[in-house]
Amino acid sequence: MAIAGTFRSLVFRGLRLGFRLAPLPTATRDRLRQRFLTTLPGLVPDGPTGRPATATTRRPHDHAGHRLVGYRPAVEATPLKDAPAAVVAFYLPQFHPFAENDAWWGTGFTEWRNVSRALPQFEGHVQPRLPGDLGFYDLRLPEAMRAQAKLARTYGIAAFCSYFYWFAGKTLMEAPLRGWLADPSLDLPLCLCWANENWSRRWDGREEDVLIAQRHSAEDDLAFIAHIAPYLRDRRYLRVDGKPLLLVYRPGLLPDAAATAARWRLWCQENGIGDIWLAYVQSFDNVDPRRIGFDAAVAFPPNNTTARNVTASRTLLNPDYAGEILDWRDLAQQGKSPDYLLYPAVNPGWDNEARRSGRGRCFVHASPAGYMDWLRRAVSTARERAPRQPLVFVNAWNEWAEGAVLEPDAAHGHAWLEATRAALAPVPVAPRPVALVHAWHVDLLDDIAAALSASGIGWRVVITTAREREKAVREACARLGLSAEIHAYANRGRDVLPFLQAAAGLLLDGTQVILKLHTKKTEHRADGELWRRDLFNTLLAPGRAQRLLEAFTADATLGAIAPDGHAVRLDEFAGANGTAVSGLLSRMDISPGHAERFIAGSMFWIRADGLRPLYEMDLGEWEFEAEAGQVDGTLAHAIERVVAAGVSSRGLRIREAHELLGEAPMASFTYASRVPKMPT
Repeated sequence: MAIAGTFRSLVFRGLRLGFRLAPLPTATRDRLRQRFLTTLPGLVPDGPTGRPATATTRRPHDHAGHRLVGYRPAVEATPLKDAPAAVVAFYLPQFHPFAENDAWWGTGFTEWRNVSRALPQFEGHVQPRLPGDLGFYDLRLPEAMRAQAKLARTYGIAAFCSYFYWFAGKTLMEAPLRGWLADPSLDLPLCLCWANENWSRRWDGREEDVLIAQRHSAEDDLAFIAHIAPYLRDRRYLRVDGKPLLLVYRPGLLPDAAATAARWRLWCQENGIGDIWLAYVQSFDNVDPRRIGFDAAVAFPPNNTTARNVTASRTLLNPDYAGEILDWRDLAQQGKSPDYLLYPAVNPGWDNEARRSGRGRCFVHASPAGYMDWLRRAVSTARERAPRQPLVFVNAWNEWAEGAVLEPDAAHGHAWLEATRAALAPVPVAPRPVALVHAWHVDLLDDIAAALSASGIGWRVVITTAREREKAVREACARLGLSAEIHAYANRGRDVLPFLQAAAGLLLDGTQVILKLHTKKTEHRADGELWRRDLFNTLLAPGRAQRLLEAFTADATLGAIAPDGHAVRLDEFAGANGTAVSGLLSRMDISPGHAERFIAGSMFWIRADGLRPLYEMDLGEWEFEAEAGQVDGTLAHAIERVVAAGVSSRGLRIREAHELLGEAPMASFTYASRVPKMPT
């Protein structure tokens, strides 16, 4: 098997090198690539495999609807207006039963069946991807699409681009679109994308087992454009410079795309529609749209992109997993700048495990904050390329079985929608620093409030606490005259999980610098009071705090500030957390070289950007153990030890406060090394 695999890899690499060197036109290159992948998939070599499962493999055993630490609840908001670009989300009208699906997949089949059957294949794999507020909707019901349209408008989506399934005179899944056409109250604009490939059993257009085929011809071109004319004429239909926008998914499958475009344009002119605006999706094709009679192209990540394969770093839950795990962050950094009009597109994640059990293609490290940044860049690009009417596409609104979803889900809540709105809103100017305080010992809020006031900084104070102590915290804040945003969570994960839950929103609202504090007593240690005072004083002492805050402005490479004497060596103070720390570093794809030190005591200043790696590994709330008075060895203790590694992995530095200020250490608390050490 190994020899056969090596031979296959050599043959594939040789063919790929020759293909890349051959002087072929882009359209020919696209066509040959598609033909190869369709007819000779067996020549594509297998990728790396993940690590075998262990007896301590982490996965939930109670249910599949757990939240991630970055979950964002719904909030009351007015529809976003005056967006800097029109964001158009690809839309799948599949979620309703129809006769052909009954025949091909079983009575009552919809895409929800695939979605709900998926299983996690490796640690940190969020499957099944279950819907949130909208539920398992049926698009035959008008209220389902109305709810989608309301959400889209509220969070800044300007239009849906719905796939349209036409097969030589027969349409599939058109009922929801006909419902939109017949219901004027559905005022969210729409455009159509003809999914002009065969429909096969493998769902990706490359399989020979065809369920219903295309029969492209000149006559079919005219029948198609005549059929969709009522959509093009509708006042709500999305237009570019007053022209209805029509997309084609794979123009390379048309016998002569330029001739098709000419027929459509002439027909629309002769039948009262006027000029149309034609674009194609760069799902498989890369040709200059002008060469095929089109006006523009639309990027379509993750198709036509490359990303680092990180399968080997993952611990498998399924020992027979044969899928591919790629780094989503590589997608967010890619972008082409051709000399033709290419509308940029972004993607909130991708994972088609639901359609390809045990063989899916999954992109890890997708995060709402990373998507927000990508969308902001795409908006800027769109405004440069098409300043009169900038468009940005999102793949997708509701591709549930491909893990490309903006709609609320059980794991993320409204996080992707909130990130969309944040990306389209003006960037905050000089946001206030946040003091994020976890209040378990409510009596210590007096000391913290006094220290924050004495610092002379205009803080935005955010307090987290356990639900059973929320009332006491609110009463204490009222007594102290402390204006604070208060968030109550289940008593789980000590101060660490509530910090991550609250900071998720701060990453999206423009916060730049956070001071993390908590009401630390450490009652199991005789020197707990000394430890707490050292942590507070070295981070927040009058005259110090303002200079520490200013250091983040003065030095863009400063990522975190530890209390004096509290940036300690991880290999000496791993405690009972070594195995968990190693697992977290693997999930974050962070090398051990970034984890030489950690900030003990879990109080620090941090640039918000340095927290991103903690959210990019899809950490579940369920992974934090129930509170039982543990003093070491929990996930919260392990997270404490990888915060600095995440900061370092982003090219940011960690300094102790006294080092940064050029002063002698203020702290008197010292650490004694504990064993066992980190595993080697």
